[in-house]
Amino acid sequence: MPKEAADSQSTVGRRMFITVAYDGRQYDGWQSQPSGNTVQDHLNAAVKNICPEVPFVQGAGRTDAGVSANGQVAHFDIPSGWKMSGSDWVKAGNARLPNHIRILAAEERGDNFHAQFDAKGKEYRYRISVAPILPPLQVGLVWHRPHIAFSQERITAFGGALESFAGRHDFRAFSANRHDGQDETRNAFRTIESVEWLEVAEQMWEARIVGDGFLYKMVRFLIGSAAWIAEGRWERESAERLLKGGVCEKAPYCAPASGLTLHRVIY
Repeated sequence: MPKEAADSQSTVGRRMFITVAYDGRQYDGWQSQPSGNTVQDHLNAAVKNICPEVPFVQGAGRTDAGVSANGQVAHFDIPSGWKMSGSDWVKAGNARLPNHIRILAAEERGDNFHAQFDAKGKEYRYRISVAPILPPLQVGLVWHRPHIAFSQERITAFGGALESFAGRHDFRAFSANRHDGQDETRNAFRTIESVEWLEVAEQMWEARIVGDGFLYKMVRFLIGSAAWIAEGRWERESAERLLKGGVCEKAPYCAPASGLTLHRVIY
């Protein structure tokens, strides 16, 4: 037991809230898996190494294999007598985590706070390189799509396609099935509150999407659909038809995980 956590006899718990960043290229997603190589698996191991009484680390939501995060949020419960401050948890946790996972901040929250159920929304960011040649150090961190740079019209069309997804829609056609027995009955209505499409560096563009919730692979379907519309492979009217719901088909393309980052969780 760490010396800074000497008195841990009480069974009344306290809830610790953490903000986590990670490079998703190294891991099999967020959700715990038999492989043991997920972000949640590594966090569970690190926290339990410090305080064995912690049951598990609960995240605000899942990210897929290859998806990174700047501001994932999670919580875990510790005994009320466990004398470690938020900064202590940051230092102790990072000392036990792989270099590609970092706890950025930790603070105590009320026992009723829940990282997942109290979240009001999320912001995802997706980076696309339109350069003719992708620098090797960007591999796995951006989607290389040089075709979009063939004309300014394509750049503009990409942004316009993204903007057409704003608002409240049935996004079932823009999501992947989980095969969990609930794909046909799950509520697929979500609200995209804002969309930005901007050049963040030379020949590097970024989509910033804020919504009240996201279905499985939904952001990647939106990005892939916008790319196909911009490149003339799919009609914008077809995408708008799918947004009305009531169809038994999926959008034609899901963008790769590379380039996608969970930027923040909104409370």
